Amino acid sequence: MRSRHDENHYVDRAGWLRAAVLGANDGILSTASLIVGVAAANAERDAVLLAGIAGLVAGAMSMAAGEYVSVSSQSDTERADLARETAELAADPAGEEEELAQIYVGRGLDPALARQVAHQLMAKDALEAHARDELGMNEITAARPVQAALASAASFAAGAALPLATALLVPLSGLPLTVSGAALAFLALLGVAGAKAGGADPVKAALRVTFWGALAMAATAAIGAVSGTMV
Repeated sequence: MRSRHDENHYVDRAGWLRAAVLGANDGILSTASLIVGVAAANAERDAVLLAGIAGLVAGAMSMAAGEYVSVSSQSDTERADLARETAELAADPAGEEEELAQIYVGRGLDPALARQVAHQLMAKDALEAHARDELGMNEITAARPVQAALASAASFAAGAALPLATALLVPLSGLPLTVSGAALAFLALLGVAGAKAGGADPVKAALRVTFWGALAMAATAAIGAVSGTMV
């Protein structure tokens, strides 16, 4: 029989999946909206493509920097909590053991059993026991700034390349409508793929992401059309 520790769970993918889906979604939507807005202003193809390329590069770097800073802040907080817990364990190990036992009592264990469990876990690795059961920290939720930054940047660039390639291939006259339709299709596929990877409802995910995508591109197309008329 396979050990439970060998099982694959959807939550194990939470860290990289969130960054990857967010990056790809933002790459498709922001780049497509930028291309549609510029094209709706009656710009030449070179200007449209330049805007798309600039959006891809700037967006990927922005996503990487934002994820790194954000997740680094989480990592700093985790380290500070671990340092505080280490000091508390050194100053009052008996009190910390009782605190751990009360956590287990609150989860439904008999007080005597809770103290026994707390004693055994403290004997093995006191800091790990408190990090997991008092602070809620574990390997799945641990902050990984570099991984998050790379995943976000790569997924943003991959997502942004899709509407950019569409803009390169289709006639300029039908570019806003074609890029918008292609971007919505890409967003729906991304929503389905992300939902399946995370064990969620693919239909709901696809509808959610296409709704907001359509809203964003409609707004930028309207702004571009008004700007093109005024200019």
